[in-house]
Amino acid sequence: MDNFTLSEIIFPDISHTVEDYYELYPNRNLSTGSCVTRFAPSPTGFVHIGNFMPALIAYVMARSTNGVFYLRFEDTDKKREVASATRLIIETLHYFGIMPDEYEMSEKTIGDYGPYTQSKRKDIYHAFLKKLVELGRAYPCFCTHNDMEQLRAKQEADKLRTGYYGEFASCRNLSNEKRVELISSGVSFAIRFRSEGDPNKRFVFHDAVKGDLEFPENDQDLIIMKTDNQLPTYHFAHVVDDTLMRTTHVVRGEEWLSSTPVHIEMFQALGLTPPVYVHNPLILKRDQDDPNSVRKISKRKDPEALMDYYIQKGYPAVAVVDAMMIIINSNFEDWRANNPDIPFTSFLFSVNKMSASGAFFDLTKLNHFSREIISRMTRNNLFEGSYQWAKKYDAYLTTIIERDPEYYKEILNIERDQLKPRKDILMYSGIIDYLWYMYDDLFENRKDNYQWPQNMEKEDIIKILNTFISSYFTVENHENWFSKIKEMCIVLNYASETKKYKQNPDAYKGNLGDVVAVLRMATTSLNTTFDLYSIMRLLGGERIKHRIELARMTL
Repeated sequence: MDNFTLSEIIFPDISHTVEDYYELYPNRNLSTGSCVTRFAPSPTGFVHIGNFMPALIAYVMARSTNGVFYLRFEDTDKKREVASATRLIIETLHYFGIMPDEYEMSEKTIGDYGPYTQSKRKDIYHAFLKKLVELGRAYPCFCTHNDMEQLRAKQEADKLRTGYYGEFASCRNLSNEKRVELISSGVSFAIRFRSEGDPNKRFVFHDAVKGDLEFPENDQDLIIMKTDNQLPTYHFAHVVDDTLMRTTHVVRGEEWLSSTPVHIEMFQALGLTPPVYVHNPLILKRDQDDPNSVRKISKRKDPEALMDYYIQKGYPAVAVVDAMMIIINSNFEDWRANNPDIPFTSFLFSVNKMSASGAFFDLTKLNHFSREIISRMTRNNLFEGSYQWAKKYDAYLTTIIERDPEYYKEILNIERDQLKPRKDILMYSGIIDYLWYMYDDLFENRKDNYQWPQNMEKEDIIKILNTFISSYFTVENHENWFSKIKEMCIVLNYASETKKYKQNPDAYKGNLGDVVAVLRMATTSLNTTFDLYSIMRLLGGERIKHRIELARMTL
């Protein structure tokens, strides 16, 4: 019995040939040099930094070449699939501004090269599997899970390389007649790829990041169609999907390097040209307890490994992307310093500037970017960003904002519209810590920790507060307010200028800074805040007087 007849028996219902699918999915009409890239996650949970990094690289490659970036769900592992994962993946991409040109969601398909969900592409895979069987490069395997466990145990006991290869590939050399007999009797089977590799020979291929690499040739007859659901494994689905979707560059983590000889062999078995492989480096971190200890960032050990961590913390999306771009391209940081307000997609990305070794993800650098970005936001942009975040993650902040949106905006605007804006806010989840004392209910709960200046007597502090209350003045503008504070200093024998105090310190009880420090503590219960005049202007006279009364009671 020839292989063609065997392929017809295994796949009797396949009506389309491989050639038919090449016509259904023709070459894309793109300019020379345009990259077609993809993000192909398994819908088994949250997006983590290990698969977000190749997604970002793929995205900027497509954008910088006027190409196409698409999203494909590799959902062949049905046992581990999470029902809401596809929605969460798309929401995560959207949050970070990575918008696929083609994708599939809720039965809606955008793009002409779908379905973009692998479980819907079964007939396509079977057409290619049928072709491999016909070519003699694939065969049915009837080994059970128990058979494979016994094989592994024997190989380990004999100190042999484990796997399904050579003399251990028991189904490899069955006659086609025997195969048909087993199939006809109802014995379940998988499909294995028949490798022609020799592990004693070297396989050389070119990676766009790491250059020319050598691995032993593959001799493992890997499963390419599963027994349970007749869907392909990743290895084979990658070959079929990236061929038909016309992917030019496959970006993936370097943990896939050792599988590349297998994948290229499968492309060649079908007479296909493999895409360009771009293997990004591992993302590393230094152990907090031991700075000399370096390890791969772990989605199980490190909360910052999950992209949802940054979303829930309320980091602006562009800050996270910028921190990632630094470790993707070595010249991005200088570019960003010279182009603080330009979208990252305008950066001229280069695969040649990617690190070939491990890359450190620096939270300190991320925090720096985040403070810078938030400090440059307009009050309306910061209002909108923090409000949208709060509605999903912080009910109390939402209540505060909705109580008086304009008042909240005014607080956010303090020291914002100036040459060097303040950089107190790190992320949206920290906004309450930045402005809590501007709300009376929060202030009342946290005011009992007054730290009065140590260099001042209690009586002098009380006198400053009493004088301010008795001669309370309106604060229509900063100049008028500051002038009145200086007048208070003169009345209380405090130097109204630091220079005067330094010239003759014995002539004064202190200086203007001491007086302002007392008023700041009484008004906010803090030593350091943003501009005191702006705080008082927003609080208003009655609230200021009430707070000073409360402060005097603690002395």
